[in-house]
Amino acid sequence: MFRKRHTPDGEELLARLATLTAQTRELAELRRSQVELAIALQRDMLPTDLPEVPGFHLAARYAPAYTGLNVGGDWYDAFVLPDGRVGLSVGDVQGHTIDAAAFMGQVRVGLRALASVTSDPGELLTWTNDLLLSLDKDLFATCTFMRFDPATGVLESARAGHIPCVWATADGHAAVSDDEGGPPLGVLKGTPYPVTRYQLTLGGFFVLLTDGVVEGPSLSVDEGLDRIVRLASVAAVAGLEAHALAAAVLKNAELVGHEDDAAVLVVGHDTRAVTPQGGTGSRSPR
Repeated sequence: MFRKRHTPDGEELLARLATLTAQTRELAELRRSQVELAIALQRDMLPTDLPEVPGFHLAARYAPAYTGLNVGGDWYDAFVLPDGRVGLSVGDVQGHTIDAAAFMGQVRVGLRALASVTSDPGELLTWTNDLLLSLDKDLFATCTFMRFDPATGVLESARAGHIPCVWATADGHAAVSDDEGGPPLGVLKGTPYPVTRYQLTLGGFFVLLTDGVVEGPSLSVDEGLDRIVRLASVAAVAGLEAHALAAAVLKNAELVGHEDDAAVLVVGHDTRAVTPQGGTGSRSPR
């Protein structure tokens, strides 16, 4: 009455297992190649050197962090503008794919290219935002861009959906910046981005970072920023150089349990330098 189901013999089972194993290996190799390509893109698109600015120190640290076969799109950048001032930027692309890494390169190159036309931080973010929207990508990026004038110590900052920076002075005062900011890049066409002006004082620091440094399963963003405030305050009082503070800030990223890239960019006023002049009218970070 009932037909006996055919049971595959051992050789047939082994053949099926071998086929599945080969397919799995091929898929894993493909994904591994994609990750390696994304990491190579990240490395090639980040600056190898930072500008040398007499009287000031610039330092950056970057730690790619990926979960499984995913990779993020954080970046930092610093370059000399046509008028001799210095452009500083950090940012974070939404998502953890090879597309995010490629989009990061487009944002960074776009900022550099448009900075040759306008270095005003607010205008620059507005133009970059419209450029990204014209690419018709389903991605967006957060970003902070600063225009730094070494002749006066003035920093002009605009922020697009990014976490705020941290400042510290040599007398131990330190806090999170309170600039207004605007929405991320690539979201809404024609968005204005307000500009806030700060004065970098003798022995002081400004720390630009991405959320992978301060936010993760083990720490909220506010708690993470408080830690960076304390680190910057101690570094300023102790007279540390920018590279030492950048290393300490990145070390903090190991404590947040994050699964994201972490990027840090620090500008510090050398305590051996002469106090900048001409900062009248600029906003003090206190």
